[in-house]
Amino acid sequence: MATAPLDRPRTAYKVIDADTHLTEPHDMWTRRAPASIRDRVPQVKMLNGQRCWVIDGDKSIGTGAHPNSAILKDGGKVRVLDEFLKLQFEDVHVGSSSLKERLQVMDECGVFAQIVYPNILGFGGQAAAHVDADLRLACVQIYNDAVAEMQAESKGRFFPMALLPWWDVKLSIAETERCAAMGLRGININSDPHLVALDGGKIPDLAHEHWYPLWEACEGLEMPVNFHIGASETSIDWMGQQGWPSLTRDLRSGISGAMLFFNNGKVVANLIYSGLLDRFRKLKFVSVESGIGWVPFMMEALDYQLVEIAEGRSFEKKPSQYFKSNFYACFWFETGQNAADMVRKVGVDNVLFETDFPHPTGLYPIKNLESRMGDLTHEEKVKVLGGNAAKLYRIEV
Repeated sequence: MATAPLDRPRTAYKVIDADTHLTEPHDMWTRRAPASIRDRVPQVKMLNGQRCWVIDGDKSIGTGAHPNSAILKDGGKVRVLDEFLKLQFEDVHVGSSSLKERLQVMDECGVFAQIVYPNILGFGGQAAAHVDADLRLACVQIYNDAVAEMQAESKGRFFPMALLPWWDVKLSIAETERCAAMGLRGININSDPHLVALDGGKIPDLAHEHWYPLWEACEGLEMPVNFHIGASETSIDWMGQQGWPSLTRDLRSGISGAMLFFNNGKVVANLIYSGLLDRFRKLKFVSVESGIGWVPFMMEALDYQLVEIAEGRSFEKKPSQYFKSNFYACFWFETGQNAADMVRKVGVDNVLFETDFPHPTGLYPIKNLESRMGDLTHEEKVKVLGGNAAKLYRIEV
């Protein structure tokens, strides 16, 4: 179990960390819920002798009451899977869940601002599907109210992405508008709603005209649409089908985590081939926590496949050109000249920097940040380390 101290780098750049997570406080929902549903919103209870996050009284969500943080109170980091899985809320760094201490960690790591994603309701809000429609909506709205409060208190440094009631497009539009009015700067959505049957029917996929009013609202409000890896019940697979059974659990988990990065390529490819971006030319999408190495190959493959297999399909631009005009991808583990080369292949204007704090595969503590950027020029570093995110999420630096 590593116990390295917090690093204190000095950097000439306003670093914006484009993917971090909030360890939700145990009273996040109960403190804000009306009395009529207080015992049904997400909360921590004893279930079958174990402390667990539950919803609607007794439906387990997440893995026990795990804090989804690998950063210990002393700043050390757990790098052994079995030790990580034993952690409880009280074991991990207060900055995982508390804004004041989070800002202190950011200062110590040389990070100016963070883009923030959830844990308990799923990276795309998919866990809300376990309950009835009214409770689903309340859980999403309470989360958004809570993180909007944190954003306001941070004075321009902490920017959570809004969860949506993705099972209902009209509610999603209303919540996007409400969250934009509260100052939130982007939405976070289930990547595979069409694989879920709710309220007696199937939901169309995100390319269907069913979703056009939401994309119109996001475009008009300048709210980027963020797809975090594992943002659906079908795409989240930490331990399951990717690693072979003969491998140990930690190695299977490593493979599953890596394969999640590629799953976002599927989302990007479908969005491009859908033709959406000939209609919504200013709409911006972000592939979160997916790395960037797969992007050049995927774009080259989409260009080729369109010609060789879908002759006659007409778009205003080549598939790869839509990535340049409408997409961003986040990197963190790629380092040195390899990172610089990939950034340029993807597009210096299309890359965001992230740490995934405080998750186990996160880049923490941040060491030798500038040397991680290879031979990127000062101007390129300014864009990648924060400038692109500042422009996308309308952050004053």
